[in-house]
Amino acid sequence: MSAFGRDNTGMELVRGSSRGRLFLLLTTVLMLAGALVLTSSETAAQSSDTAQKAPTAPAGNAQHGKAVYGHVGCYECHGWDAQSGQVKLGPNPMPFEAFSHQIRSPRNDMPPYTAKVLSDADVADIYAFVRAAAQPPKLDSIPLLK
Repeated sequence: MSAFGRDNTGMELVRGSSRGRLFLLLTTVLMLAGALVLTSSETAAQSSDTAQKAPTAPAGNAQHGKAVYGHVGCYECHGWDAQSGQVKLGPNPMPFEAFSHQIRSPRNDMPPYTAKVLSDADVADIYAFVRAAAQPPKLDSIPLLK
């Protein structure tokens, strides 16, 4: 028996030995790898389920959405282009259902926009405007970054 005794499984606890450290390192790596595999497989299953169930966004009028976006003050936090403010919305926004929920029941500092303030059609139009935002340039197309 070592100076450190045995644990409840009967294995000797040898602090400082290279075999003990190697065993601990390998055990930790294997547990983390197992957790990563489980997490990634669950995420993949959830994303495939979401992709099959994801409702399509209603067709909206991006021009009207731009006007409403400016009128109700969205630009104050999200920028005039919906991607240069404190919180970026476009050009690849969250799914419409989540977008609509965030507008109606927001988290953090955003004020709620009830149906009395924004109709469902207005929300769809704002979403169309955000979705139509221009894609940022590819990094390799920017001369200063070459």
